[in-house]
Amino acid sequence: MKKKILFMIGMMNVGGVEKSLLSLISTLPKEKYDITILMLEKKGEFLKEIPDWVRIEEAKWFEQIKPVILESPYQTINNYRLDKSYLKIVKFIFAYKISQKTDNRYYYYKQILKYIPSHTVMYDIAIAYQSPNDIIDFYIANKVLAKVKISWVHFDVSRFKMNKKLYEKLYESFNKIFVVSKEAESKLIERIPSVKNKSEVFYNILSKKLIGELAKREVEFDDNYTGLKVITVGRLAKEKGQDLAIKTLLKLREAGYEIRWYCIGEGNQRKELEKLIIKNQLGNDFILLGAVTNPYPFIARSDIYVQTSRHEGYCLTLAEARCLNKPIVTTNFIGAYEQIKEGENGYIVEANVEQLFEKIKFLIDNQQKRNLLEKNLNSTNIDTTKEVYKLFKQVNFS
Repeated sequence: MKKKILFMIGMMNVGGVEKSLLSLISTLPKEKYDITILMLEKKGEFLKEIPDWVRIEEAKWFEQIKPVILESPYQTINNYRLDKSYLKIVKFIFAYKISQKTDNRYYYYKQILKYIPSHTVMYDIAIAYQSPNDIIDFYIANKVLAKVKISWVHFDVSRFKMNKKLYEKLYESFNKIFVVSKEAESKLIERIPSVKNKSEVFYNILSKKLIGELAKREVEFDDNYTGLKVITVGRLAKEKGQDLAIKTLLKLREAGYEIRWYCIGEGNQRKELEKLIIKNQLGNDFILLGAVTNPYPFIARSDIYVQTSRHEGYCLTLAEARCLNKPIVTTNFIGAYEQIKEGENGYIVEANVEQLFEKIKFLIDNQQKRNLLEKNLNSTNIDTTKEVYKLFKQVNFS
């Protein structure tokens, strides 16, 4: 009989967490596993990349509670008043005040999700794949039946607004906490010491061979441009640091370098970044390519890969650039030193314009050094597909 596994995620936008889920599923044989992906909202460019043998479900109930989460408490109370749901007002105020007074949002979410129906299927494993995410973790912990429950931490919790008491309570319900890097695991244990005996590092699934094959696909990518191409991949968000990239490019152009910087990704910072591009007169030089489901041909056809993130949990895109033998400059976030050996396969700098400028300038001026980095990366076999056995081990426990 097939083992039933449930993955829960927000949606399937083009992003590192979503891509890592697709990579993980690709290692699970369909003849052995019955896979379901439960999404808070069934949307995103990566939806079409989910294999047809995987069941997709949407949490219809999320539509009911989304306004409560996004709006102010006062607006929620007013909405209940307009609906004449007076008992809900009393219970909501009580839960909200208790949560505030005790600094424990567990009571708050318990009230919000009180009338949400539990999942009716019994799973061998249920996975909150986008942790820490209050709604996803709470739902898997309290509303799903499973022999084994896993919370999968993809972020640096020291840089994430995480209610400590909420997660101390939630993690009691999980058998295992997977974390995507050693340093991210260390930060999690520092924040929630009680998870020490159930946490384990699980690196994102990567295959250098597969990424190399995908990189060979034909794309149009400024083929007539003769200058140097720098590329960055990541969601357009403050934490990804594309504003630093724009300001760094301005300094490089002012220093006389013939260079274009391409950015793959989409997000809520697009308008702000477009304004910054226009302000610095870089419309022809800093190119926002938008969301791309297969960024590998673009990375492969670039000269330098730069990661400008202010914080990460591991940074899948950095690992993918390594797979494609690109000279790398990355900012110093959690997991960077687990991937980059200074001067051997790339360089790590602080998340500021001056250090990014100096190191990129160094690589532009030193073709020989770029060649050495590429040579070192080419001789490195990057393959983490065996990480999946850590999940298989949990399946055996179920």
